[in-house]
Amino acid sequence: MGKKGICLWIVAAATWAFLTGCHKTGPEEVKEAPTGPEQVNLTVWGAAEDEELLQQIFNGFQARYGGQADFHITYGAQSESSCTDALMADLENGADVFAFADDQLNTLVAAGALEPIENPDVVQASNLPESVLAASVGNTLYARPLTADNGYFLYYHKGYFSKQDVASLEQVLAVAAENGKYFTMDWSSGWYVYSLFGNTGLTVGLNDDGITNFCTWNGTDGAIKGTDVARAMLRIAENPGFRTADDAGFVKGVKDGSVIAGVNGVWNAMAVKEAWGDDFAAAKLPYYTCAGQKVQMASFAGYKLIGVNAYTEHRQWAEKLAEWIANEENQKLRFRLRGQGPSNKNAAASKEVQDSPAIAALLEQSEFSCLQRIGGNFWEPVTEFSANMLAGNPSGEGLQEQLDVMVEGVTAP
Repeated sequence: MGKKGICLWIVAAATWAFLTGCHKTGPEEVKEAPTGPEQVNLTVWGAAEDEELLQQIFNGFQARYGGQADFHITYGAQSESSCTDALMADLENGADVFAFADDQLNTLVAAGALEPIENPDVVQASNLPESVLAASVGNTLYARPLTADNGYFLYYHKGYFSKQDVASLEQVLAVAAENGKYFTMDWSSGWYVYSLFGNTGLTVGLNDDGITNFCTWNGTDGAIKGTDVARAMLRIAENPGFRTADDAGFVKGVKDGSVIAGVNGVWNAMAVKEAWGDDFAAAKLPYYTCAGQKVQMASFAGYKLIGVNAYTEHRQWAEKLAEWIANEENQKLRFRLRGQGPSNKNAAASKEVQDSPAIAALLEQSEFSCLQRIGGNFWEPVTEFSANMLAGNPSGEGLQEQLDVMVEGVTAP
């Protein structure tokens, strides 16, 4: 048999084997295709106070996409301020979608917890520019803006203060003291203490390494020295109208009538409104006197963001859910239920948002605020320094020496 004949025989034999193999259709070899919709399990972390809001948002998502998959969305209470710590403990098994404060973005990106947003142009076009900047590292967008209200301003009771009174911290303190009441501000947190240093020419911020800080709060050369701020803090602390208070203390004082003004954020607007009724008012932070000058109190501007875990098993649906949580309508819903200021341009421009005293005050304060970009070593040294000023410097140690120790801690590698 020639080579051509052999080849034809081989082809014929292979064809016969293939055809006979195809006819083996015994029941033991029939494989049924999967039936039913795709099972999608997603875990979402959000603030404890947001549970009711998020459940409404989840219901809307399931109504919109329920025909495309079988969703099981689990809510977990997790503070935005400590989200990164919780996520880093077990990243691969962490939440699929999570809300977090913008100052944690660099850490999350460096840890590989976030991947670039696939449709950055859409997010950029629909959100306030500052919020997009807060959600970006360099020119790359890694999360979706959720709120543009993570800052602070002055709440005040109109029954005690005029608009002229609240322009000056000294006057606010005087009115509070005269009435046996208090103005509060949280000196246990460097987030608020920054307001006294921020517009003095003394600086603090993140170095190019994204980890360590620079800080000149102990400066001795400028028009306002670090010791000038320290002396002003001592004067404020000893005023009978002043009391340091965290969020819980502020709200408690507002409700029991002992607090008639305080530095706080929009997250407590509803509680203050409920307590003060028609006397509820808000304004930008006042100026205070330092080294004989009027210094406008500064603030950190912060944003809440919504991110998708890079290790999620259902990335497509996790992205859709994050997008849904942050969309225009749900940011409006967030404002109505939680009083939180939208980052979405259309939502922020709506009449209901513009008519909010708290949001108006925050926008007024934004001229004197900056994006918070601070390394972890900032917080404890500032808290220790502030605690000593609050106590009236009982050790009697020199102010410059204490400032030097604080700055050494803040700038430590």
